Amino acid sequence: MNEKWILLNKKADFYQLAEQFHIDPVIARIIRNREIITERDYARYLNSNAELHDPKQMKDMEKGVELIRDAIIHQQSIRIISDYDVDGIMSNYILFKALKRCNAKVDYRIPDRVVDGYGINEAMVREAYDAGVRVLLTCDNGISALLPIAHAKNLGMTVVVTDHHDIPFEYDEEGKKEYIQSVADAVIDPKQVECKYPFKELCGAAIAYKFVQVLYEACGVDPLEAEEFIDCVAVATICDVMSLVNENRTLVQRGLEELNRTGNFGLRALIKVNELNQQKVMSYHVGFVLGPCLNATGRLENAKLAVELLLEKNYDKALKRAEHLKQLNDERKEMTQIGIDAAIEQVETTTLMDDRVLVVYLPNTHESLAGIIAGRVRERFYRPTLILTDSEEGILKGSARSIDGYNMYEALTECSDLLVKYGGHPMAAGFSIQGKDLEYFRHKLNLLCDLTDDDLTPKLYIDVPMPIDYIRFDLIEQLELLEPFGKGNEKPVFAQKNLRVRSARIVGRNGNVLKLQLESETGAKMEGIYFDVNEFTENIKTWFGEAEYDQMMKGWINNVALDVAYYPTINEFNGIRAMQLTIKSYLPHTLDFSRDTTYTDTNDGQTEA
Repeated sequence: MNEKWILLNKKADFYQLAEQFHIDPVIARIIRNREIITERDYARYLNSNAELHDPKQMKDMEKGVELIRDAIIHQQSIRIISDYDVDGIMSNYILFKALKRCNAKVDYRIPDRVVDGYGINEAMVREAYDAGVRVLLTCDNGISALLPIAHAKNLGMTVVVTDHHDIPFEYDEEGKKEYIQSVADAVIDPKQVECKYPFKELCGAAIAYKFVQVLYEACGVDPLEAEEFIDCVAVATICDVMSLVNENRTLVQRGLEELNRTGNFGLRALIKVNELNQQKVMSYHVGFVLGPCLNATGRLENAKLAVELLLEKNYDKALKRAEHLKQLNDERKEMTQIGIDAAIEQVETTTLMDDRVLVVYLPNTHESLAGIIAGRVRERFYRPTLILTDSEEGILKGSARSIDGYNMYEALTECSDLLVKYGGHPMAAGFSIQGKDLEYFRHKLNLLCDLTDDDLTPKLYIDVPMPIDYIRFDLIEQLELLEPFGKGNEKPVFAQKNLRVRSARIVGRNGNVLKLQLESETGAKMEGIYFDVNEFTENIKTWFGEAEYDQMMKGWINNVALDVAYYPTINEFNGIRAMQLTIKSYLPHTLDFSRDTTYTDTNDGQTEA
């Protein structure tokens, strides 16, 4: 529990904003904490119908569309090649169905994670060429596939790249970045330096959606028909952990609205088999329930199963397909937990514990699970984490997950002389390496790492130090205006110090939930719930002693007092509505929110709690 709590301290006239936009001042403050500054920004944030940017502003967009349109007119065979994750699945589906709508001669290919690896490769290019394909259209990959695309061009093929990943680069002799140009006929990726598109953080499916809007117009199809894909864009944006700001926020807001009434039989079936059809599907359900089912296909079988689900026109067949995806995900969960346990044990019992960048080799783990395991290990130790597993003979495949302040893609680039292949984002990446280079790779990553102790201390950002006395039903209901939550628009965190725990009891089917009766210094009472019984038990006994813990559990008078970070919710049971706190974190009562240690600039800052 070495977590540091930091109070966000952005400045604005919250009462004036509250009056102007008919919201509570607390809501106005939370929005300001999301770097929303001007009144225009507030209006856009609160308006799910905000205007989207013109897709024709993207570099090579019109050129790429024209190439595909010509291929359609001349009935050339087009093959779509995507990634095997949710973003790749959705990108592929969007482009395939749209090109079919335009009467294209088109098929699709999704790499097998184990056999093919990530993205387009030379073998897949040759496979397409031998099958008579003369036009390749990539989605959610391709920007780093310099050699495969060069091979395709040498064969006389047309290549259009649509991607959203970082542009590959090398360092020159002076240590400056030199971006490497692809020889594709058109490269559509807003992260290109020359691209004037105003928003750079779209996922692959969003770029595919933008491509379809322009393609429909060029082919004489009403561009509004592209709106049928907005639910898929939302799913991909959430699952690819894109920042839910600016255009992404609007796309996800609209997409979630559509997802809750979707006409896509595959999505509807997936919602039903996961027992979400009787409630409003939110960003959480997409990221932690629906998305993992789609991802499981690419991890344990082939992501083509997910595209087939989305293309299914018979609802009963869609239900069977969706059930299979859910079963795959259940199997994936069990396999993942075994890998997580093995990774944690390895870190805690070896010299890895001394490293600032964790490089963990799990030879018996399925390579498709490395990314999930890396994310969980990162959460446990709050350090950049790379998990490697056995692949082909002599080669290890790895997935990496990072923390704020450590650009994983650039870190791998600095070690590119040791890597067979790599690509990704600042926060997540994939790579492969020869097994003989593993130890030196670990050593080099740590040698180059400049993370400080403060960088390696997890931080919890508090939006509002709000007494529980202030919580009301209408305020909790207004919090829905802030949805969808995710990266860049995190669920707000409130906090109050010195809450007495009058009693506690363990509930839940598996005895994994704590219900606490909390009381403030002013006598306000509210129920709180926390989802890690063992951790809570250990901490309370350590901080206050076993006697105090026993008295708390019995509901007797005790001295357990906590500073609590929470999110208020409404619990409905048997027709009775009650306010309760979902506890995000807690510390023994020592915090003082009045301290004024500024962490950022003098205008708008953060204060150490």
